[in-house]
Amino acid sequence: MRKTLLSVAALLCMLTACTKNTNEWELVWSDEFDGEVIDTTCWSKIPRGTSDWDNYMSDFDSCYALRDGNLVLRGIVNYTQKNDTAQYLTGGLYTQGKQMFTGGRMEIRAKLQAGRGVWPAIWMLPENIKWPDGGEIDIMERLNYDTISYQTVHSSYTLKGNGNDTIPPHFGTHAINPQDYNIYSVDIYPDSLVFAVNGSHTFTYPRIETDEPGQFPFYCPYYLLIDMQLGGSWVGQVDPKDLPVEMWVDWVKYYRKR
Repeated sequence: MRKTLLSVAALLCMLTACTKNTNEWELVWSDEFDGEVIDTTCWSKIPRGTSDWDNYMSDFDSCYALRDGNLVLRGIVNYTQKNDTAQYLTGGLYTQGKQMFTGGRMEIRAKLQAGRGVWPAIWMLPENIKWPDGGEIDIMERLNYDTISYQTVHSSYTLKGNGNDTIPPHFGTHAINPQDYNIYSVDIYPDSLVFAVNGSHTFTYPRIETDEPGQFPFYCPYYLLIDMQLGGSWVGQVDPKDLPVEMWVDWVKYYRKR
């Protein structure tokens, strides 16, 4: 029999809808994208891979901009890069190898343009642990023209397909302002992850007592990824008539408990 083991703090958090006062937190790192160039001491462009989420990643300048105090990441049709056979090009940044985060609160204010097959994401991965053993924290994903965002955790435990999707639930959705900025956040504790959108609790993922390994690997150094994604098995086919599409990031803030 599986027993849920929650700390008093996590239980109180769930009972009070996990709305936490920012005064409890100390800002220790941020980027407000007010400069003229991307800060390469913190960020690198995400290289192309073979997964749905990174198979159009590009370092092409047209996929990146700093504009009006925002980081702008674009998804475009590849009309000009003749040496690149990819149909589409997307921009994405991560802090891998440069800025790591253990515990604390990660908060991002962003505005997301919509389109068919458009899949912007803000998420976190561990530095040196093979996926999915080290877990994955999805702070925001939006699909197509949805008026909701998804917040999810993945691990070797949640991906076994033996009922672990519901014990405990590992994802939640929340309404967003589809034409405006929204604030997406996760509070990372040793015993729970607490997700919110615009300060409103989405769901809490607790550490539980279980004989199965890998249920809560999340309290370790993670890096942050922010990327525009196009197409794939989850979001579906891209409509090129909806491109270019942009993701505007006003700021990223990382807090620790006082």
